[in-house]
Amino acid sequence: MKKRQMDLVVIGGGPAGLAAAIEAKKQGIEKVIIIERDNTLGGILQQCIHDGFGLHRFGKRLSGCEYADNFIVELENETIEVAYETIVLEITKDKVVYAMNSNEGIVEYYAKTIILAMGCRERTRSQAFIWGTRPSGVLTAGTVQRYINIEGYLPGKKAVILGSGDIGLIMARRMTLEGISVEGVYELMSSPGGLTRNIAQCLVDYDIPLHLSTTVIRIHGQHKLEGVTVAEVDEKRQVIEGTKRYIECDLLVLAVGLIPENELTRQLNIEIDPKTNGPVVDENFMTSMAGVFAAGNVVTVFDLVDYVSLTGEMAGRGAAKYIQGNLELEQDYTEVMPGENVSFVVPQRIRKDNLEPKLPLYFRVRQKQENVKVIAKVAETICYQKKHRVVLPPEMLVEELDSQSVKDTSQNIVVNVKGATL
Repeated sequence: MKKRQMDLVVIGGGPAGLAAAIEAKKQGIEKVIIIERDNTLGGILQQCIHDGFGLHRFGKRLSGCEYADNFIVELENETIEVAYETIVLEITKDKVVYAMNSNEGIVEYYAKTIILAMGCRERTRSQAFIWGTRPSGVLTAGTVQRYINIEGYLPGKKAVILGSGDIGLIMARRMTLEGISVEGVYELMSSPGGLTRNIAQCLVDYDIPLHLSTTVIRIHGQHKLEGVTVAEVDEKRQVIEGTKRYIECDLLVLAVGLIPENELTRQLNIEIDPKTNGPVVDENFMTSMAGVFAAGNVVTVFDLVDYVSLTGEMAGRGAAKYIQGNLELEQDYTEVMPGENVSFVVPQRIRKDNLEPKLPLYFRVRQKQENVKVIAKVAETICYQKKHRVVLPPEMLVEELDSQSVKDTSQNIVVNVKGATL
């Protein structure tokens, strides 16, 4: 069995892993390797041929491929090793990473620090609890995207989309452009799950109907999908009698949410936040296991890749500081907690002596609200506030606190979204 000594092992070569590895290298870390299970870098971005990426980071509209390529080119100018088509089997508490590929067999990487950047995966039909048989033609939105954009296949002629997540909305447009008839998008909840701009650009512009408080309750067909039954639901998500409707189709596209890919994280018994389904992280995106960091959609599902890259860079700097002995690890944590109309906050805790000048907080609201203020408080003292015209659950909020405003207290930080007069 081959054994390697590394300063930093980054697991995942998507936007978070790329940004983390590059940033750590810039901070002076020598032996850096990215372990990637695919044969290319960039992760899911390589099948995202639509534009809209990079507006925050690069100030222009890029396709996912172009966004990834900016980082890949930068990585190629650094001495960062990449292990392609390599699967991580196990990580031990001593930071030994067991990985396997067809060329080398099993390799042991003895790491000083690790960054988890495995991304997220789509919820499947079984997790959506739809009755019926298991015919071909029931696919997740990401799979349909890969078939069309990478493999060059059209997986059906008439499609129904369940769920209004961003990938499903984007594929509604993409399938329409490729000649697939999209009968409609059906959403269990009473409000859309995707970004407002995607509702406008992918559904409204193409006259594709969105049916809220409506879901697929049954799949029909033995070997090949023949159709689905949809029905409206009440506020308790129970089917309303008399609203059932059969739709003939040969493709059901599932866009019913994303789940952070954290099997390796749980294997290490790292603390998981039940609200994000990702690891609890601190100001440097270090997890509850010292020297193990996490970044991107492993932590929580972000709506913009720009934020994924930013968290990767924060984890990369944190990993470099850990290796160089520049992190205070004994100081008690200060908790960062969700308050009024806030579902979660990342990071969930901070060590004040490790703060950079600005502390970015990533969070989502529980309910749509207009004319609001984001208010961060320490005890009864307001340390940050900002007005917003409207806040929506699908759209992540990012606010940067002045770190000095929270350094001089031992009290927890609470983030609230409250009604305000604008």
